[in-house]
Amino acid sequence: MAEKKEKKLVAADEKTKTAAKEVEKNMKQSKPVGDSAPLRIGAIICWIFALLCEVGAYLILVGKFNLKFLPSMWQIIIMLVLDLILIIVGASFWKKANHISPASEKNKLKFWLWNNMGVLVTVICFVPFLVLLLLNKDLDKKTKGILCAVAVVAMLLAGAGSYDYNPVSEEMQKAAVQTLGDETVYWAPFGKVYHTHKDCQALNQSDTLTYGTVAEAIAANRSRLCAFCARKDEITGVATDE
Repeated sequence: MAEKKEKKLVAADEKTKTAAKEVEKNMKQSKPVGDSAPLRIGAIICWIFALLCEVGAYLILVGKFNLKFLPSMWQIIIMLVLDLILIIVGASFWKKANHISPASEKNKLKFWLWNNMGVLVTVICFVPFLVLLLLNKDLDKKTKGILCAVAVVAMLLAGAGSYDYNPVSEEMQKAAVQTLGDETVYWAPFGKVYHTHKDCQALNQSDTLTYGTVAEAIAANRSRLCAFCARKDEITGVATDE
């Protein structure tokens, strides 16, 4: 069996910082769980500006707006790229907020829509422009082809970057908190799971671990308990990575 590495522990909250000093003198502190409202507001602001970029691209397309120092095609491409960036940034805020304050999964459709608002915004911010672009008869085929390709690629990238591949439900969060209570859990810099044992075999390759409460782990996008730790502690009723 491979020799287990000594871990550098990183506190996830001020409450655990004092206890961490007993484990290691030099520690860092990650951000606490926080409030989801500012994140949602930030997401909405980003998405409003993304929608304005779509409107700007259309106005340039029909000649209602022109920056003059750049060809119209490049102005539109810049607007589409800004649209893409703003959608993904907004989606990252929204997904973070959902891990702090998750929705219930009782209604599956509502749960999916809530967790993937960024995907819906992507459709709103690209599909109308694409339709109007295709219907435009004033553009030459080459320019229209280039703009269509850029818009489609940007839309696909925005959709992929906005989709929540690791959604958390209110029920999942409550089950984990009720089962583990205030027990300290650990998670690596990368991955989607948290651990109840810092010497878990799945952490052998991780030199630095963050630790904190289950709520903090879920807020950090570690939504499931490691299956090895669950079996070792005989924990049931909590979502695992199996």
